[in-house]
Amino acid sequence: MVSLKEIKCKGSGRKKKMRVGRGPGSGKGKTSGRGMKGQGSRSGTGGKMGFEGGQMPLYRRLPKRGFTNAPFKVVYTTINVGDLEVLNEGDQVDLALLKTKGMIKKNAKKLKILGGGELKTKLKIQADNCSASARQKIEAVGGEIEVSR
Repeated sequence: MVSLKEIKCKGSGRKKKMRVGRGPGSGKGKTSGRGMKGQGSRSGTGGKMGFEGGQMPLYRRLPKRGFTNAPFKVVYTTINVGDLEVLNEGDQVDLALLKTKGMIKKNAKKLKILGGGELKTKLKIQADNCSASARQKIEAVGGEIEVSR
């Protein structure tokens, strides 16, 4: 009979780090996989992002026109009412509580409640936005939703 600690899976374990510049037998000796001469063989290479060897870079070749509203975009962290079912009845649900319970990410700024799933527990919810179906489901079980836009 074979014990569990003796079983070895094929390909299990971590792959060893390639040690460059450690002789011809390693396959990455002498030039350490950098080739012979040129910019890529020297230390400190890499240069600026988008640098094309002196050729006019793509970000300068393309025209820039118009206005983008991307920096001012409002990004909501969403959660379905069905996911709130795990909380206790009468809980004051807000962004801080959901962060501490690990239901949403720690860097979340705004919260939107969506209507996916079923809700049976009565909750007091405070959010930045709410869908119409979510509001209907929350109020159907006797809960409250306060939206602060």
